[in-house]
Amino acid sequence: MSTSELHRQLKDRIGVESADDAVVPLGAVGAVCLLGSAVMFLIGSPFTALPLAGFLFTVAYGLYEYQAATAKALSFLATIGTGAILALITIYLIVEALPAIRFMGAEMFTATSEPMWRTRGEEIYSLVPMMWGTLVTTVLAMLIAGPLGVAGALFISEIAPDAVREVVKPAVETLAGIPSIVYGFIGFTILNDYMMENLELTTSGSLVIVGMVVGLMSLPTVVSVAEDAIASVPESMKSGSLALGTTDWQTTKSITIPAAFSGVSAAVLLGVGRAVGETMAATVILGHAQRLPDPLYDVFGNTETLTSLIASQYGVASGTHMSALFAAGVVLFVSVTALSICSQYIERRMKHQLQGES
Repeated sequence: MSTSELHRQLKDRIGVESADDAVVPLGAVGAVCLLGSAVMFLIGSPFTALPLAGFLFTVAYGLYEYQAATAKALSFLATIGTGAILALITIYLIVEALPAIRFMGAEMFTATSEPMWRTRGEEIYSLVPMMWGTLVTTVLAMLIAGPLGVAGALFISEIAPDAVREVVKPAVETLAGIPSIVYGFIGFTILNDYMMENLELTTSGSLVIVGMVVGLMSLPTVVSVAEDAIASVPESMKSGSLALGTTDWQTTKSITIPAAFSGVSAAVLLGVGRAVGETMAATVILGHAQRLPDPLYDVFGNTETLTSLIASQYGVASGTHMSALFAAGVVLFVSVTALSICSQYIERRMKHQLQGES
């Protein structure tokens, strides 16, 4: 090695070490500024912008002088921040819901006697009608989005020619870009009027209309995730089946679908999460009756969902009433979180199976 090359390498090493030494205090200053800004925001201080400005200046200087190290630190900070925000949301929901839970006790989640929801006088807050309405609309939605979504994914991935696939797949995904209020308005003005005129419903709005509309809204999620799962099945498995003399449909039915079953199940679960959390369509269509349908299985009846309850009453709620709405939010939060965890577990299991791991 020549003297010039050795000198250059030594200079580069010294420069890197000095840069690392400079990045550490710079990162410490940025972290202190960000933490101070968060604390001031939580206590409602009017000086929240000062440490935030310090953090932004520190980041700008770091990106100018030590771009790689600063970008790495920001990525780590974003990850930590996501977890911290999720934890804060969880704590805040639970703390705000505790007064109503203490007031009603277990009856908030079990009481079925009338009245179930009263905000004046002798206050009563039972979430049973809303949980039932959410469950029924979710089941109805997935009876629509599940089969149609899986069929659409199979068509796009296995059956459609390339020219058709290039048109159909973007068209299906475009459905996700339509605002939910538009879906709800169409359901209320078209489906609701049709059922009122032809089925002679006694009330405006029903669970079956919400289920149909939300099912259509969940289709893009189911189709996209299921199509990715089906496309991830190794081509060697399909080719081996075809080489044994099976038809394309037999290969799809006996090889592709079983191999992608975990991913397809995860797609359906994600669609369920989408249906559980839908707000505006249910709010526009339902008549907001806080009672159970009579009989209970009457899908043409009118009740309430957890999301529509919050959306329709938060503007006039206070005290225990507001706390009861937070309790509804806790139920939604727990439900969607559980569904998300289940879908991630199924996807991980699918990946292990396709890789031949136990």
